[in-house]
Amino acid sequence: MLTVSIIKADTGGFVGHSAVHPKMIDTATTAINDAIDSELLIDGQVACCGDDLSLIMTHRHGMEATPVHGFAWDTFHATTRVAQDLGLYGAGQDLLADAFSGNLRGLGPGYAELEFEERPSEPVVCFLADKTEPGAWNLPLYKIFADPFNTAGLVIDSKMHAGFVFEVYDLYEEKRIEFDCPAELHDMLMFIGAPARYVVHGVRSKTLGHPAAATSTQRLSLIAGKYVGKDDPVMIVRCQSGLPALGEVLEAFTTAWTVAGCMRGSHHAPLMPVAAGNAHPSRFDGPPRVVALGFQITNGKLVGPRDLFDDPAFDGARRQATQVMDYLRRHGPFEPHRLPLSELEYTTMPSVADKLADRWEPIEGHLVPAQQRGDTKTAIRERGPAQQPVSGS
Repeated sequence: MLTVSIIKADTGGFVGHSAVHPKMIDTATTAINDAIDSELLIDGQVACCGDDLSLIMTHRHGMEATPVHGFAWDTFHATTRVAQDLGLYGAGQDLLADAFSGNLRGLGPGYAELEFEERPSEPVVCFLADKTEPGAWNLPLYKIFADPFNTAGLVIDSKMHAGFVFEVYDLYEEKRIEFDCPAELHDMLMFIGAPARYVVHGVRSKTLGHPAAATSTQRLSLIAGKYVGKDDPVMIVRCQSGLPALGEVLEAFTTAWTVAGCMRGSHHAPLMPVAAGNAHPSRFDGPPRVVALGFQITNGKLVGPRDLFDDPAFDGARRQATQVMDYLRRHGPFEPHRLPLSELEYTTMPSVADKLADRWEPIEGHLVPAQQRGDTKTAIRERGPAQQPVSGS
């Protein structure tokens, strides 16, 4: 069995939160080459989106393997030291623990992994995003694997016609559920339409049994208990031969979907598909960017990448993202540009609410629940995502 792993972390921004310094890329590349030489990895490459460094690796150790995750942890510490020497912003900010503990779960770095038997032709797309959260993949994954208006194969390909199974995580309750689509599509949409809490973690083919997609689901604020940076998710999608064609996978990004993130992770903004050379968010720390790197995997080797969004066919989505960004920015600190109070729980909002809590006075004659009378401190805690119904999960 072959495992494809993308492990990413923000270990220092150049300049601000906009990019990764070339010396950090060189350090990570040297580490990858050494790991290949020592036969820890079959192959590997370093890629970036915004200020996030991603290690794209193939190996036969399986998912959440201690030697691979430990290697990534050590590599990110090495790039952190480079960032510290250069005085880069937020050096090591995604490394939330003092020591490695077997795998990267709960330690800060994000990862997506797929384990499968390599096909005679194995096209894979590695998606890297910056300035957004794991739920940013929910809508594109729905389009790719469940929407026949996007993916014609759901209608005309006999290997896809039966549909796909979606594995969904509840990040607040730490539970999982599987939805059999299309039969349970409407049930699934009730949940994944709330991407701050419910995140598609994986997709598999019902007909073939093959794993088709995997995402990173780490929420840094839930791990750290405070805002320490946006999660900047990654995703792996396999293509062709009973799975969506490459063109169907990419079609899901021809609209600049609105996602959470952008400045201080506290705003809604459009997700802009860009070539790797343009994956450097700058305007209001945005718009959030997504890069698509295509590989043919042959005997475990990564043949590529092809920079799949380096294509004028996505110019329309980029223009749309610019227009939507203009519109949302005009709202300033008002919703819907700013996230709702329930999503600001890990920012300065609770401290502001605490400071003003004693100044809120009851309105005479109004006996209504706290959520309706504007008790901001209580509303954040009582109306937040953890209080949403979890039926079926």
